[in-house]
Amino acid sequence: MTKLTPEKRKKLLKLAKLPDNRIDVSDIPEIKNLPSDVVIGKFYRPKKTSVTIRLDADVLAWLKKTGDGYQTRINTYLRERMQRSGRQHSRAAR
Repeated sequence: MTKLTPEKRKKLLKLAKLPDNRIDVSDIPEIKNLPSDVVIGKFYRPKKTSVTIRLDADVLAWLKKTGDGYQTRINTYLRERMQRSGRQHSRAAR
């Protein structure tokens, strides 16, 4: 990858400061009919934060009984709930 020139770096920094609603995306074509093997968000890796939570023993046993990765499953369940909640909030705002 080539290095950015000082001028290009300055232009990118200026663009990064713009609020989303001021960025013109009209020349970006709409994505239609994605191939079936496309995974949206495949390379998105949100920052992880370590937390301590207290779970009922039977809930934890249920999560662990299906194998390794129970913490990832907890995160997945919570993310799904968060996304459903967000859709409900956006419907209520209409």
